[in-house]
Amino acid sequence: MCTRFSFLVFVALICAAVPVFGQGITTHKVAGNIYMLEGRGGNIGVSVGEDGVLVIDTQFDNMAGPIRDAIKELSSGEIRIIVNTHFHGDHTGGNKALGQEAPIIAHVNTRKRLLATGDESDQAFRNSLPWVTFDDDLSLHFNGEEIKIVHFPTGHTDTDCVLFFTESNVVHMGDHFFNGRFPFVDLASGGDVASYINNVQTIIDQLPSDVKIIPGHGALATLDDLKAFKEMIDETVAIIRKGIEAGKDEKQVQEAGLPDKYSDAGTGFINANRWISIVYQSYTR
Repeated sequence: MCTRFSFLVFVALICAAVPVFGQGITTHKVAGNIYMLEGRGGNIGVSVGEDGVLVIDTQFDNMAGPIRDAIKELSSGEIRIIVNTHFHGDHTGGNKALGQEAPIIAHVNTRKRLLATGDESDQAFRNSLPWVTFDDDLSLHFNGEEIKIVHFPTGHTDTDCVLFFTESNVVHMGDHFFNGRFPFVDLASGGDVASYINNVQTIIDQLPSDVKIIPGHGALATLDDLKAFKEMIDETVAIIRKGIEAGKDEKQVQEAGLPDKYSDAGTGFINANRWISIVYQSYTR
């Protein structure tokens, strides 16, 4: 019940916070044959080439048409593979509508948590579930390069994976990166703020300086952008933990607030008060 509730609340937050202008998709060239599609929901990664099209995340069901049209502008090939970075509906909602017969790959916990949110008697729901699951990591050899899919446990959720394009020097981080914004850490679905911070640092430590990064939300990014995101998390968490150590309750910490320099980070669907609440609960539960 907890998993289903957090899933539905997160989808509601996304739907309420993101305006739709004709449900359009904006396409960004990342590097080589890799593209990022921005629309309504999590950022989509696309690899196009002689093997066909690989799609990372699928946003919502009603975005499948615009997404498919945007992909057709890049390639006449078929969608051959879909990868989900985690289970939230703004990253998996279009699985069936977009994928048709394409196999869906995700961490084993993504399938488990999706199963907890739907009705198994519904054929369309069953067809939207991952077909192929893995535990720790998986490699795909597609469009001329190895794509490493690595699970980072207990961060944003317990379902998250990050994709490393080894030749193109591109990384899709899913919701381990909200560029310029406070992140959502889903505590009810295996998330943990301290682990989230550790995961982000682990990823930073292995990336080259000229890497191109597709965040789960926000603009196409560089390593410096990711480091700035990590610094923002570190500093705000330290402030909140100081309030906890002083014996303040959650409301008191929210009333104390965060420095003005972080005001822009709270303009997304996770505002400053919500971020304080997530951090407070993560460190006191």
